Amino acid sequence: MNELHNAATGGKNQDRTRNSVLRQMALLQSMSLEQLREKWLDLYGEEPPQYKKQFLIKRLAYRIQELFYGGLSEQAKVHLQQAAKEDPVATVNRRIPEERKSNEALLPGTRLVRVWNDRRYEVIVLADGYEFEGRTFRSLSAVAREITGTRWNGKVFFGLKKVYGRKAEGGSDA
Repeated sequence: MNELHNAATGGKNQDRTRNSVLRQMALLQSMSLEQLREKWLDLYGEEPPQYKKQFLIKRLAYRIQELFYGGLSEQAKVHLQQAAKEDPVATVNRRIPEERKSNEALLPGTRLVRVWNDRRYEVIVLADGYEFEGRTFRSLSAVAREITGTRWNGKVFFGLKKVYGRKAEGGSDA
């Protein structure tokens, strides 16, 4: 695992090792999901998360470069942690309160935009609902109903949730 980093500081073979890093990164694209998981185990020393192939490829490419080039300095890590503490959006380790889980972690202040029948509609997520045209609604579905005049799943209408099958075809603006 550390052979990449050791070779990077060796000097003489640095170009050859750099090419090896590039080859390893290119090789990731042709690996099967099972091969990527084995590579993860080799490079991280732990079982891979159950994510899709593209996620594993990106993380493994980063890890290969991190081992070769050295990764972030301790000073950079401390700086990022301080920035994350001061910004609630940047903090990824925070638990989402139970009452906000129903909004699927949409942070207050998030602006949702949808064009429907050649008109642009804008909704702002609040801590306790959704603001649309100066009024507060309890759900996105209520906002979608206000806009269209028909019943809609609000998350589907605003593109927050995918729909499969015939219903996905919807109208011309769906």
